[in-house]
Parts: sequence; structure tokens; C-alpha cells
Amino acid sequence: MQEKHAVPAYVEETAFGTWFLGTDTWYDHVVAVALDDLQRFLPQDRASYPVVLDAGCGRGRSLKFLAERFRPERIVGVDADPRLPGWAGPETAALRCAVDLRVADASDTGLPDASVDLVFCHQTLHHLVEQEAALAEFYRILRPGGVLLMAESTRKYIRSWMIRLLFRHPMEVQRSAEEYLALVRAAGFVIPEASVSLPYLWWSRWDLGTFEWFGFPLPKDREETLVNAVAWKP
Repeated sequence: MQEKHAVPAYVEETAFGTWFLGTDTWYDHVVAVALDDLQRFLPQDRASYPVVLDAGCGRGRSLKFLAERFRPERIVGVDADPRLPGWAGPETAALRCAVDLRVADASDTGLPDASVDLVFCHQTLHHLVEQEAALAEFYRILRPGGVLLMAESTRKYIRSWMIRLLFRHPMEVQRSAEEYLALVRAAGFVIPEASVSLPYLWWSRWDLGTFEWFGFPLPKDREETLVNAVAWKP
């Protein structure tokens, strides 16, 4: 009988990718920009989100952004990499809210039903093999009216030569922008059309924005490289 091997829940990053995800470039030009884009779809009169989950928090530097922007009483940082406590622990020292770091898969956070107000899922789904299971988990742990902030790189970007060379991803589960939105809606979330953004940022293009820098117009007929969306649990 042929031995069966367990399929990993996520694909481990390359050494370069691990380093890059800890740089200021990543947080200033990717994480902060995504949060700026997503926050404009949220109610402006809401003072705070008491419990926030950072799904795939990696080195933990985004925890500061989440604490400043959403003023939670508690942040839960989840990542499957066992190096999470050593990476993210120092990042939590200056935060004024409670922080719970968990080495766990996104599809099994160990959190109670309806215990979270906001899930930040930034550039995480495209690393996961079981994307549907992760979204089902987010839906389970969110309170009714809770919000999922999703920012993803699409199949067009992940399968580009540059990303294939420098990073590592499960290629068989990569999706287009439309497919990611359909996946989130299939999990039970509501995504208003007005809460979807398709940014075409310079770093997501094959030419790294060189053509635009020389004055060429952006292509109107293109396959999107990024998709941001705010989704609500009814």
C-alpha cells in the first residue's frame, strides 16, 4: 500500500521572502497602503474594534498598525510558522492592548465562536492550500456584523517570473480577483460592490512601474494583480 503524506496547510516562504517580509519596504509600501485602501470602506464613526485577529501575522510588525488604527482591547496574532513568538514577541512590548500570539493554522485558530470583531487577512490566502477552510474559520469566529479585511495578490502576479524566482507559493490554488471575491462570498460573507478595490500598484506589475514612470498610460484591458475587499458577516 502506498504511503500517504499529509498535505501542508501552507507553503513555507523562501529565505529571501522571510527576510523581505520584515523590511520597512514591506510595511510602508504594502501593508500600510493596503490598510489605507481598506479603511476607507469602513464606518468612519466607529471608535474601535475590541478584538482583532491578524491572520498570518508573520514577524508581527503589522500588529502596531492594527493597534493604532482599530484601537482594540485585544489582538490575536496567528501564524503557522513556529518562529512566530520570537519574531513578533518584541513587537508587542510597546502596545497598549493585550496580545495573544498563536502558532496555529488559519483554519484552526482555537478561538471561540463569535469572539472576534475584525479579521485582517493580508496577503495570506495565496499562501494557504486550504483557503476555503480558513475562510470558514474566519466566518465562525467573527461576531455577527464583524468584518473581514482581505488584501490579496492574484494569480497574475503570483505566477509572474519575478515572484516565482524570489518567493514560494502553492501554485495550484492561485486565483483571479473575481475568483477570490467569489470564494469569500461562498463562505457566507457579504461584499458590497462599493467595498472592492483593484489597485494596480507599481510593485505588482511585471515592469515595476517603469512604463508609467516614462509616461506611458496604464493598460485598461488587463488582468488584475491585486484585490482588496471589506467583507461583512451578516
